[in-house]
Amino acid sequence: MRLAKDFDVNGQVAVITGGAGVLCAEMAYALGEAGAKIVLLDIGEKGMAAVSEELGKKGIDHLAIKTDVMDKSNIEEAAKKTVAHFGRVDILINGAGGNKPAATTSPDKPFFDLPEDAIKWVFDLNFMGTFLPCQVFGKYFAEQKSGNIINISSMNAFTPLTRIPAYSAAKAAVSNFTQWLAVHMSHHYSTDIRVNAIAPGFLLTDQNRFLLTNESDGSLTDRGQTIIDHTPAARFGDPKDLVSTVMWLTAPASHFVHGIVVPIDGGFSAFSGV
Repeated sequence: MRLAKDFDVNGQVAVITGGAGVLCAEMAYALGEAGAKIVLLDIGEKGMAAVSEELGKKGIDHLAIKTDVMDKSNIEEAAKKTVAHFGRVDILINGAGGNKPAATTSPDKPFFDLPEDAIKWVFDLNFMGTFLPCQVFGKYFAEQKSGNIINISSMNAFTPLTRIPAYSAAKAAVSNFTQWLAVHMSHHYSTDIRVNAIAPGFLLTDQNRFLLTNESDGSLTDRGQTIIDHTPAARFGDPKDLVSTVMWLTAPASHFVHGIVVPIDGGFSAFSGV
């Protein structure tokens, strides 16, 4: 009985930015199946509709709101709709993020020629796209004296990967901001507001599949092989691998866990390569 109570999220309202993405969809399904009410925020209506349909099939109470996480007024409108519908908000998961080819170095695109607008777009999506929802929903948490924020960092925040300078810098900023915000919310608003982050390792998704594996036969690319060679678990992650940690961080059992970044990486961050 105690274990069930410690991991009970029944009735909590969980807002998930980037809710149309494969990683956040898995979080939405898991939290919803555990009894949480889900609010999907995403700029991609088609993808969000697909996740919403699946949530509906599972009988999960939810909302889907088109939202640009780089537009504070847009986020504020989404927050108002959430509170008007569900009466409160308990959990914020900041899953919106990503990279783009224009902000990635290559033999044909040296660092010196990376366009400023592409770098700013990637940095803003990943950092400001976390910062702004924390401002908006964090204000509700401050008013109700409770809340739980989970940000999405990355292995890039521990050691920057080659070729993706803006994404690496932004995720490092997310980790640092997570720690800053944890202290700030506790000192100024409530010790019942928690802020943590997860740092996924290399998950094989449709977005990066053909960077890590060859489309022709599914064999590893050079980059994919390097990752596997440096991952003690000897495999890529699956989106479902994130779920148990997210469930733990949202549950009452982790009430004393505050201001940390949890690697979910198959041991990648522990291995020096030697």
